Amino acid sequence: MAMGAPSVDADARRAPVVAVILAAGFGTRFDPMRPKQLVSVGGRPVIAWSIDAFEANPRITDILVVVNPQVRHAVERLVDERGYPKVRAVIDGGEQRFDSTVNALRMLDSAGIPDDARLLIHDAVRPFVGQSVITACVASLDGYAASTVAVASTDTVLVTEESEGSRLITSVPDRSLMYRAQTPQAFRFATLRKAYELASRDPGFTPTDDTRVVVDYLPHTDVAIVPGDDTNIKITTREDMPVAERIAARILVGSR
Repeated sequence: MAMGAPSVDADARRAPVVAVILAAGFGTRFDPMRPKQLVSVGGRPVIAWSIDAFEANPRITDILVVVNPQVRHAVERLVDERGYPKVRAVIDGGEQRFDSTVNALRMLDSAGIPDDARLLIHDAVRPFVGQSVITACVASLDGYAASTVAVASTDTVLVTEESEGSRLITSVPDRSLMYRAQTPQAFRFATLRKAYELASRDPGFTPTDDTRVVVDYLPHTDVAIVPGDDTNIKITTREDMPVAERIAARILVGSR
């Protein structure tokens, strides 16, 4: 796997800026017979939107796509057909999301990328990530070892517990402090690798995203917020498709 293609500044030439696109979930909540990564939105597969976004960004030097083995051949064919020069490899993911990240870290480690390489971990089913968001993620790693895209919560968040079959409220956090996480989530390679090394020793390790791994296992590491965008939606169920089609239509009209 060749890493470190030419980029726009000296820092990126010295250390690669790698987008890891996670597309290993099968999405049974969407359609058990149609992997949502390959469903068409605005005339192109969902995963193609995500790859296109990172392929177009001049700060990104390399792309690694992590897929469910059942769709690997289809994704490899798509990559070949669309001719993505930054895609270095398509690899199998794992059973859980964090297993897919671990597989990517192992692949990158075996490729010999340096500790100060910048990684952007992105969910393929967030197809409309903007160029300014990607660029801001890369730039955030000038001052921090980790960051995540997030948007301020407009809803009150309730902390609950289960009690005798009922769900009870235990606290109501200050809404002004609450954010909803999106992706990409950005890290220096050594930081994320160390966090996962520590997490692997914990038998109760069940994170749902990569930022959580750093927050839980490297608690003294500051994690910055990169402002997100409400169009950076995650396609989870078929009910998300009408919204996705409207966003795709606006983007396509704006690109003409």
